Amino acid sequence: MTIRVLMNAGPWLPVPPNGYGGIENIVAALVPELRRRGVHVVLATIGDSRLTADETIFVYDKPQFSQLLRPYNRVMGCAAAHMQRIVTELGERDDIDLVHDHLEAIGPTVLRAMGAAAPPVLHTLHWDLTKHPELYGAFDGKDRIYVNGVSASQLARAPEALRSHSLGHIHLATPLAHHADRATTPDKGDYVVVLGRITAGKGQHIAARLAHATGVTVLLAGPIGPYRQPAELTHALHADPEAARNPDVRYWCDEVMPHVDGHRVRWLGSLGACARDKLLAGATASLFPLQWEEPGGTAVVESLALGTPIVGYRRGCLPELVDEAVTGFLVDPDDEETLAVRLQTARALDPRACRRAAATRFAPAVMAEQYLNLYEVVLHRVRLAERRAAVSA
Repeated sequence: MTIRVLMNAGPWLPVPPNGYGGIENIVAALVPELRRRGVHVVLATIGDSRLTADETIFVYDKPQFSQLLRPYNRVMGCAAAHMQRIVTELGERDDIDLVHDHLEAIGPTVLRAMGAAAPPVLHTLHWDLTKHPELYGAFDGKDRIYVNGVSASQLARAPEALRSHSLGHIHLATPLAHHADRATTPDKGDYVVVLGRITAGKGQHIAARLAHATGVTVLLAGPIGPYRQPAELTHALHADPEAARNPDVRYWCDEVMPHVDGHRVRWLGSLGACARDKLLAGATASLFPLQWEEPGGTAVVESLALGTPIVGYRRGCLPELVDEAVTGFLVDPDDEETLAVRLQTARALDPRACRRAAATRFAPAVMAEQYLNLYEVVLHRVRLAERRAAVSA
């Protein structure tokens, strides 16, 4: 498919990220596969990104993720500056066929404001679609902006105005799934892992309670707010009064840390890719005691690709990603007793089944082909709308 796509990854993290960064990991998985299929990719990111693209544009050299926790009047310009760079780029050239946007809220808003001066847009929704009711409840792409979700569950909760612009959902992928069925699984350790940002919606407090109730070792891996390592957080709590006001830090201090004993429950911090993969591959299970409707599940597909089954609550996208009693066990939300039982029995599941499912369903090549189909749909619909407008004029 010989087209030019501007891929907007946003200014928050490098592509690929150094550990945590779901959207950036997805972009890193998608871009190489698109380029193998002849797509010319212009990547809008930060200067520190290492992903090879045909062209790269940016405003910030360094990731701006830590700015998200500053007061709004301090951070509001970050995404705006990034989008201003994209608008300038689009205004100076006429060879971009489509924008594939991943920047929450401000991405489609700015592109919509450009009107016919903007190329056709596919905006991928990676987040909770109930967050911005005034924006999404009145969404109007004017026959130029279309959206896709990352799960059927996510789109089912979207306001009707947004859902009417949807071209369906495409499940997330991971490079780990490429030929995952040919890989060997290392010996499993005697622990389970909770991978992801430590925040109330992920339910790490439940995982920590289960560890003490069942005798299973639980390892927590992921950042707490802007703090990637235990020493970094400890220093901030002593030196910066603002640190304790962060909602994720408060959650950690109040709900999780009382259960962290350094033996049965440990926080490892945010891990690099190699360390993360080794940790996941050696776990008997990945635990997802979700307290919200998870839209995409990057950590789920990564875990399956590394041969580690899923145990969690039947919420959000998880029923779409997990084959019951084959690649994991899901239980009713808040049923901690059954969750504990399933955590004990997960070691009986075959890691090879997890890897096969990942290779078939969650490989980057699968995702890229699906996105190419959506690009064709967007371009076709925009062409039809332009013809109708020309006839009407």
